[in-house]
Amino acid sequence: MKKILTLTIAITLVNVSFGQNTVVFPDQSSVITTGIPFMLVAPDARSAALGDMGVATSVDGFSQQYNPAKYAFSETKSGVGVSFTPYLTRLVNDISISYATYFNRLSDFSAVSASVKYFSLGQIDLTQDANSAPIPVKPNEYAIDVAYSLKLNDQFAMAVGLRYFRSALRIGQVDPNANPGSSFGADITGYYQSEENAYDSFNGRWRAGFAIQNLGPKFSYDDGGQDVFQPTNLRLGGGFDFIFDQNSKLAVTAEIAKLLVPTPPELGFVDTDDDGQQDSDEPTIITAGQSNDVSFLSGVFQSFGDAPGGFSEEIKEFTYSIGAEYTYNNSFALRAGYFNEAEEKGARRFFALGAGFKYTTINLDLSYLFSASRVQSPLENTLRFSLTFNFGDGSYTEY
Repeated sequence: MKKILTLTIAITLVNVSFGQNTVVFPDQSSVITTGIPFMLVAPDARSAALGDMGVATSVDGFSQQYNPAKYAFSETKSGVGVSFTPYLTRLVNDISISYATYFNRLSDFSAVSASVKYFSLGQIDLTQDANSAPIPVKPNEYAIDVAYSLKLNDQFAMAVGLRYFRSALRIGQVDPNANPGSSFGADITGYYQSEENAYDSFNGRWRAGFAIQNLGPKFSYDDGGQDVFQPTNLRLGGGFDFIFDQNSKLAVTAEIAKLLVPTPPELGFVDTDDDGQQDSDEPTIITAGQSNDVSFLSGVFQSFGDAPGGFSEEIKEFTYSIGAEYTYNNSFALRAGYFNEAEEKGARRFFALGAGFKYTTINLDLSYLFSASRVQSPLENTLRFSLTFNFGDGSYTEY
């Protein structure tokens, strides 16, 4: 009803200004788009197996991607993680995301961490005609992060991260105006982990986390081009560990996320000649929603109430994940997860399975994704692997 009323008012105002001219509403997408979307892809196998979540799961070597505040609870002194994710494997074999992390717990209360994420589109051969030698180009983008984590008390920590990214996906040989897009961003995260509590037939521990990620100014891919938003993202999560005995534990976690980026407004135009096509002298008007030509900070606040469809559409902009992880003897883990996104906002839905193995100081994790949507996932039927090397395991006691 609110949407109908909004459109009615818009049409009435247009008729007052433009007489009896027809207002045309082209078909439009309500999917929110940003620059550097690879930043939102889960780079490691454990998070992927749990439904692309990690803001409130227990600490691991790849916590930098979702919530570096968790490093302040690491029982390991330091660690290095490496992961490789093939992309669009059904079409090509050289598109991939590579990820490497490092963390070091400085004391009982603080930790530092860093990561590098690299997205390669492989090699593309450009040819002008059949007689010309191909010109190989390799579009890519990458991000470099550093973070500092600090415990504010025995059960809660926060972290601040800084990021530099560079995106060189536009090909200069094709578009002379193309330049690599680059900028800086920041993350603010927090993590809560309770003490182990005794219940009737098991012990338990609560976990919770939040993260505001990729908070930074808009950037452009070419001279004079349109500025695009970074994928500023809000994550909220919570979970519970069922601790059956010293060898057996089941962790259940849920997470919701929302892009803090303005929703594209519904646009129309005044069709003065009634030909159904927008000519250069026929003005574009916003028929529902708000203009997204705003600063990144204004966009963060606007994103909570600018959906053209009102509150019902705003709710659809949240994605959610649920996952479970069973761990035995701290050396073997089985994982399962589900990710859901509304049909109108991208239609990403998938199930994931995974496993983890620990041998001395090495963790090996793997995951596999099954799409549950009409939209094929670029990671569908892809087996992902991650390796973590732990140094000083058991240096700290948190449980």
